[in-house]
Amino acid sequence: MNIVLLEPEIPANTGNIGRTCVVTGTRLHLIEPLGFAINEKMLKRAGLDYWDKLDVKIYRDYREFDSLNKDRPVWYLTTKAERSYTDVEYGPDDYLMFGKETAGIPEEILVRNREHCVRIPMVASERSLNLSNAAAIVLYEALRQNGFLGLEKQGSLHRLNWQ
Repeated sequence: MNIVLLEPEIPANTGNIGRTCVVTGTRLHLIEPLGFAINEKMLKRAGLDYWDKLDVKIYRDYREFDSLNKDRPVWYLTTKAERSYTDVEYGPDDYLMFGKETAGIPEEILVRNREHCVRIPMVASERSLNLSNAAAIVLYEALRQNGFLGLEKQGSLHRLNWQ
């Protein structure tokens, strides 16, 4: 799977998403401009000791991302979509794109990709979920649909054994 962050602004969100990507074997794509420096302390703190294990690709802008990934299935997460994120089938190599925290994905991109726009249902009076929470929700649905391919199915206790 692939998570794409279009012009993320808050380092803690990107760090949290980076950590989620590491533990799920997901590649993170960052599209500039970023609202922070990659080596920023808050970004690394949010990702804890995982940041050096992250598979990350950085693009100069959306145009570069689009030209290098034009044949890839991309799902655009937006509160404006008609379909829920649970109403579509995700492939194991799909891209899940999230826009910047203050503005989301530009409408020019959304209207060109209407059939691939999905949303997370929520009450109409609220604006949106936190970016890192939204990314985790949709990523885990996509992973579930693909049988959690490559992920450990059962954990183990630290001191005791399951009886």
